[in-house]
Amino acid sequence: MRFSALALIGLFGSAAPAAAEVTRFEITGTPEPAFNGQSFGTAGAYERIAARATLALDPADPRNAVIVDLDRAPRNAQGRVEAVTEVVILRPAEPLRGNGTMIVEVPNRGRELMGQLYNDGVANALLLNRAPGNGFLMQQGYTMVWVGWQADIPPGEGRGAGLRLEAPVLQGVTGPSREEFLFDNTTSPVTVRLTYPAASEAGATLTARVQAGDARQTPPGLAFRFLDPQRIEITRPPGLDAGALYEFIYTAKDPSVQGIAFAAMRDVASFLRRDRSAANPLAVAGRVAVDRAVLHGISQSGRMVRDYLYLGFNEDERGRQVYEAMLPHIPGTRRTYTNARFAQPGRNPTPHADRHYPADQFPFTYAVTEDHLTGRRDGLMLRCRISATCPRIMQTDSEYEFWGARASLLVTDTRGQHLDLPPEVRAYTLTGHPHFAVATAVANRINRCALPVNPLQAGAPMRALLVAMEQWMREGVEPPASRFPMRAHGTLVPVEGAYPAIPALGYRGTVGPAQLVDNDVMPPVVRGEYAVLVPRVDADGNAVGGLRSPVIEVPKATYTGWNPRAAGFAEGALCYNTGAVVPFAATRAEREAAGDPRPSLAERYATPPAYVAAVKAAAERLAAERLLLPADVAAITAAAEADTLSRLRR
Repeated sequence: MRFSALALIGLFGSAAPAAAEVTRFEITGTPEPAFNGQSFGTAGAYERIAARATLALDPADPRNAVIVDLDRAPRNAQGRVEAVTEVVILRPAEPLRGNGTMIVEVPNRGRELMGQLYNDGVANALLLNRAPGNGFLMQQGYTMVWVGWQADIPPGEGRGAGLRLEAPVLQGVTGPSREEFLFDNTTSPVTVRLTYPAASEAGATLTARVQAGDARQTPPGLAFRFLDPQRIEITRPPGLDAGALYEFIYTAKDPSVQGIAFAAMRDVASFLRRDRSAANPLAVAGRVAVDRAVLHGISQSGRMVRDYLYLGFNEDERGRQVYEAMLPHIPGTRRTYTNARFAQPGRNPTPHADRHYPADQFPFTYAVTEDHLTGRRDGLMLRCRISATCPRIMQTDSEYEFWGARASLLVTDTRGQHLDLPPEVRAYTLTGHPHFAVATAVANRINRCALPVNPLQAGAPMRALLVAMEQWMREGVEPPASRFPMRAHGTLVPVEGAYPAIPALGYRGTVGPAQLVDNDVMPPVVRGEYAVLVPRVDADGNAVGGLRSPVIEVPKATYTGWNPRAAGFAEGALCYNTGAVVPFAATRAEREAAGDPRPSLAERYATPPAYVAAVKAAAERLAAERLLLPADVAAITAAAEADTLSRLRR
């Protein structure tokens, strides 16, 4: 209760010390009990705090110089550039009962996803104080923080939380901007919002193409009109494929200084873990309740974590390391289109759409390597090496990232030759997994994909890896060795012929390319391609490398990281963010009738108890290697027993 009273001082405008990079941290209401006062192990009950942090950046500081257009932004009386970010904190109500580690999750388009990943919950449930899921993160005692970083999220966008950054705008600045739209339907006309307002309607163009590599066309019936400076209405040509890409190029105005996003992640974290004043809700009687920090991001926000590291922001304005560890989840080798004039950080380069945005360009991996197409040498850890602020890193990718996000370039050079990871880096592939799935996902069909959608969720292995990360960061205990397909291990192979002849899969050898894109021209031009490799698979079509969970070790289906687009939806390309699942036949007669070379369930597992025993043994092996927790071993075994019993009753 004493601590809550101190935190409320922020409600009345308590300012941080004058030298701090966060010049004001205001609590925007009364801290509220989380999850109806539920208690979580030694951490006890939790409390939710919402706040607004004001940043003041010195454009002359070399640590800020990398932020595009910071020197052109409006300044306050002290010559600093100000921005305001929204912050939410979920911490033990008695802060010193926590484990001392602060996890800062980079919101994904304003949303919280950690609760879905670790707590088997739903999006924003932790952030908005709705439900704790299985409570894992709270049972571990973590203090969780979310910091708004996207200035292009409109206020009240309806994403549930919508945490955003209020970045300064360069009024009157104009320049070319490009929008790409993928509708996956045939609605016409359709109204779309532009990221930036148009400076003029003159010179704007709209083109269409069915595949990303096709020539841009203006077919009969394609038209657009401005509804206002930030909205256009597109009339689509009759009969054009539902998965066609529409590209709109126009003269935009008033860009925001979006690169301040990285300073927000740096400065808010540095303030929360080090400021001992009453303005800091994590400070108790002159002591800060956290002494370690982890930067975490999932998908788009995992790409932002890689960008944050690459741009050198793990050194704060006083030369201190900000995060001891980073955990980018499912980024592949992509980064973000954030630190640029007319940036669009929400862009998601996929095998089909958004491929030509500057969000996944060299360097791709952590060590310094050479781009054989340009001769340039660079790496994600180059800047932190210079400042001695490199964190420990665990990058986790699903199998989808090899097909949709060029993940092989994490462990190869640009020609496809093997590279070792730096000693501070571990990489794990969640074999057979799609990009992201919730705990309640089931195999189903969606209209744009040809095969049933892969439902595998990553919660169990990710919980074990988070525990290993904590031990690595705090105690120096080496985590499990990397589990990632690699050329040197023979588990990373060319796309052509990567799969055996399994008729039900319809493998075509399609993959999202890694391209050298020239964005100095409009529209962008592809100047070359880098080698992209994919995981080697067994006779069932399941990958042999990576972290193989019991569902892959003791399979009942083929699980892929790719799924072809269906006819009418840019057929021949791949669906974004999904994999596929193709079950085995029940009996030998059934599989032979279908021409399926994969052994049937009856041929694999002599009895239901034999199947359950195999699942349990596979789970226990992973637990012995610290890749599953005991509670998840028990849950996986129980699920196998329940599934077997259910089948016997049919």
